[in-house]
Amino acid sequence: MKLRLLASAVAVSAIALTGTVVTTGTAAAAGPDCSRGLSNVPAKQAVKVRTTAKVNGYAVGQVNKGRKAFVCNDGHAFTGQSYRLCGKSSNKWLYVMPNDYNIRGYVPATCMDW
Repeated sequence: MKLRLLASAVAVSAIALTGTVVTTGTAAAAGPDCSRGLSNVPAKQAVKVRTTAKVNGYAVGQVNKGRKAFVCNDGHAFTGQSYRLCGKSSNKWLYVMPNDYNIRGYVPATCMDW
């Protein structure tokens, strides 16, 4: 019992001295800057909102045809996985916040009317 208490005290002292805390697991990466961007950008057709700029990235939502979204990062596109969607080929992705949902993610730039 004394050994266990001593080990805890040493660990607490080490954290106090270094001011650093080590955690396990992965931290969620912050998305691009959404403090400025383009408002009310409509989707050319239904498009999935994904967590990464990849066609097979995890879909967190969808922007339906004609529905509008806020395009973050002042409308600048990000380079990601190449695709052929909405009648065009590209590797450019937009980081969006659909107007009627509380989600954020990437959509193929060719599928938004920006």
